This record gives sequence, C-alpha cells and structure tokens, in this order.
Amino acid sequence: MFAPKRIRGCILIGPPGAGKSTVGGLLARDLGLPFLDTDIIIEESTGKKVSQIFIEDGEAKFREIEESVVLKSIEVDASDVNRPIVLALGGGSILSERVQKLLKERSDIVYLDVSLSSAAPRVGFNRERPLLMVNPRQQWQELMNRRRPIYISLASVTVDTNEKSPKDVALEIEKFLEAA
Repeated sequence: MFAPKRIRGCILIGPPGAGKSTVGGLLARDLGLPFLDTDIIIEESTGKKVSQIFIEDGEAKFREIEESVVLKSIEVDASDVNRPIVLALGGGSILSERVQKLLKERSDIVYLDVSLSSAAPRVGFNRERPLLMVNPRQQWQELMNRRRPIYISLASVTVDTNEKSPKDVALEIEKFLEAA
C-alpha cells in the first residue's frame, strides 16, 4: 500500500514586482494550503500600512517589526510538517542575518526573479513603496544590486517571472514542489 505524497508548501522571496503575493495566493489555492503574506501580517498587527510605518517610524523600526514577524512565520511553518503553508516574505526581509540563517536551513525557498522592465508595470512605482519614492527605477535597481546575491544564495530554486502570468509561475512552482 502506498502512502499519499505529502503536499509541500514553500517560502517565496524576491523583490517588489516579482509577484510574491499574487503567485503565493494562487499557489496556496491550487495546493489547498493556507497562505500567509508577512506584509499583510505586519499591517494587521500594527494597524498601519507598511508605507505608513516607514514614514512615521522609520525604516529601522519597520525592519525590526518585519524581522519578528518573518521569524515567527517561518517557525510556525517549520513547527508542524503535517500542516505546510505558502509563505510570501517582504522583499527586504532577507537583509536580516537572523532571517537568512533560518532560511538557509530550508529546502523550499523559491526566489521569484524579475527584471526592472517587468517589475515596473506591476509595481507602478507611484504607489506606496517607501523605498521607491525618489527616482524609483534607480532605487529599485540599487535594491536589486544589493539583494539579488542574497536571494540567489538562499533559493532552492529560482523562477523567472518575466513575461509569465501569475498562474504560469504558480504552475512552475508546483512542478518543482512535486519533484522535490
């Protein structure tokens, strides 16, 4: 008698505009798993939008809150292997060494990679992106120059989201999870 294959969850990392929230929601729905987005958790727990925290409290305070939420979310996911989740992390959460350390212990990290030209229409660069308020294209590129090596070092797999629909990206991740 064969045991059914366990459905695996995953942790999505990547820059603004990669599609972490959209793809994560679709992926969770397709896999029948819960979906958590750390930016949403932060907003619900603080009663403030992420951009509002940046403006009112500063980036350092936001990163402190973000690190706490991300670490708790990853630990919740790891604490019960029988109840996997799909977890989308904020783009800058990987800057925390504590978060990096915890992620390096995982085998289910999916880096959603995207180019500036594909990210721009998705993000809009005129919405509530505190780190992208002044010269957003240049700021995005500078963020990526710093973050891309970290994303790559943490990823179990990299999925290019350029010119792909969120559904196609979710299906590509599902294939990776099935094969793993």
